[in-house]
Amino acid sequence: MPIYGKQVVFIFDECHRSQFGEAQKNLKKKFKRFYQFGFTGTPIFAGKNALGAESTASVFGRELHSYVITDAIRDEKVLKFKVDYNNVRPQFKAIETEKDETRLSAAENRQALLHPDRIREITQYILNTFRQKTHRLHAGNTGFNAMFAVSSVDAAKLYYECFRELQKGRDKPLKVATIFSFAANEEQDAIGDIQDESFDVSAMNSSAKEFLSAAIADYNALFKTNFSVDSNGFQNYYRDLAKQVKAREIDLLIVVGMFLTGFDAPTLNTLFVDKNLRYHGLMQAYSRTNRILDATKTFGNIVTFRDLEQATIDAITLFGNNNTKNVVLEKSYKEYMEGFTDAATGEARRGFVAVVNELETRFPDPSAIEKEADKKAFAKLFGEYLRVENVLQNYDEFASLKALQNVDLTDPAAMDAFKAKHYLSDDDLAALQAITLPSERKVQDYRSTYNDVRDWIRREKAGAEKETSTIDWDDVVFEVDLLKSQEINLDYILELIFEHNKKVKSKSELVDEVRRVIRASLGNRAKESLLVDFINQTDLDKIGDKASVIDAFFTFAQMEQQREAQELINTENLNAEAAKRYITTSLKREFASENGTELNAVLPRMSPLNPQFLTKKQTVFQKIAAFVEKFKGVGGQL
Repeated sequence: MPIYGKQVVFIFDECHRSQFGEAQKNLKKKFKRFYQFGFTGTPIFAGKNALGAESTASVFGRELHSYVITDAIRDEKVLKFKVDYNNVRPQFKAIETEKDETRLSAAENRQALLHPDRIREITQYILNTFRQKTHRLHAGNTGFNAMFAVSSVDAAKLYYECFRELQKGRDKPLKVATIFSFAANEEQDAIGDIQDESFDVSAMNSSAKEFLSAAIADYNALFKTNFSVDSNGFQNYYRDLAKQVKAREIDLLIVVGMFLTGFDAPTLNTLFVDKNLRYHGLMQAYSRTNRILDATKTFGNIVTFRDLEQATIDAITLFGNNNTKNVVLEKSYKEYMEGFTDAATGEARRGFVAVVNELETRFPDPSAIEKEADKKAFAKLFGEYLRVENVLQNYDEFASLKALQNVDLTDPAAMDAFKAKHYLSDDDLAALQAITLPSERKVQDYRSTYNDVRDWIRREKAGAEKETSTIDWDDVVFEVDLLKSQEINLDYILELIFEHNKKVKSKSELVDEVRRVIRASLGNRAKESLLVDFINQTDLDKIGDKASVIDAFFTFAQMEQQREAQELINTENLNAEAAKRYITTSLKREFASENGTELNAVLPRMSPLNPQFLTKKQTVFQKIAAFVEKFKGVGGQL
């Protein structure tokens, strides 16, 4: 063919894979004048992760340019990794630290790794910590989702069935799915390669195929789909599953090899691992978690149930340099609590303990903050608190510390149960008891004041005060994403009203408690007066359960919505039909807009040339915007 004699350029992406076989030999044999360029984040190095004589350099020549993971982290293209080398099953420690693949594949060791007690303990740990790891601790939070990489189809089956068993009768169980296929036993190109799984499921044994069919049937029931294990049906299942994971409709995806390479879902922040990973395979699997999404996602969360500490260091050093681990791996719990110096920037970072001490010393009563300089100092300090607390939420030690606040320290049985649940020694417990956390009520007060300052700066600084102020707010960043990540929804607040009323038959105390909670809420602050009116005008003792209090509130809110809408129309002399259309549209999109001509149609007849026109328009807009903030989400008709 004429093309064989022409100058040809070949560009290979992921060039560490499948470049040592027949295709490469034929290319060199057929083409006389050609050039090859390869791109890879995980090259195969001779004498390191290469299995034979061939390496990436032996095929493509010398390296022209490198851009490694430390560069990507520096440029804020990807996140760091936080790796937990989990050791909550001491009876299985010997087999979990085994590195020799020959020994691991021996029947007795495979049996130990799949022991029912081990499977159950790991499954229970994931269920206990899932909402913490994925930032779903607060009611209504979407948070993130997770993947669970396991060593075999047998392991996937046992874990899937254990999740189903342990979640029976559980309120809001995790939505768990799995996918795997047949992986041909081909020779690997490099140490740690994750073998490709084919879309051809016909080669699977009958037991694996039967389990996969059952898992897909569960998925079909959940999403009202009709996928199957035949070739086309399986490919469609794969595509739909990828879509549902990206949409956070699947909470936990159990995989053997599929989805561990090349699958990008920024909503995924946690990878649980019960599988020996090395080099390329380890970096690929870990990298499913470190895609940037928002301020809440500060790193990729890795929880390993095998001892992968040295394998992790080896991989990030091979594909970076000797200092890479200081850049790629997150700091320890101790460092975040006590403070550290960032190795990459040289910046000294205060620990959580120091931030809390300053917060409680400088601002013991946040409601008493009045001076603008104090408002700024508080906003910066509480923002620092939110950032470091957001990171610490991912650490098991911090979760234990927060849980300890609700334990009766004088009850020996309660303390023993707490230690067992959190896998703590006496020394671990003593270390936790030495740390003082602000009470939940105090944090609510801080959040309320933080929201007040944010509202004030948006309202007042946009007006006349901006010209007279000498305080520069440009260096203050309000952590809105972090506030939203801990947001409590309206149903939770209504359930709180029901529970609190049962305990304390005092409406004034109940109102005080609800005011505290709702002012700490970014999304529901505007509903404060609505909730207080509901409490004062409703006989809560006659409401029998949580569902009924929610129904009663929405009925009340919809009536108030109609009454206040009519009052607004009458007071401002608005065009009734146009006003109702505009308000209804605003409620649906959950904000009022000044764009377009809709707002003008709402106003009473007045020439745009009238000096009062713009003032009237702004007044009406502000009142409607406040109305929408108060009533959005309550439903009903105007």
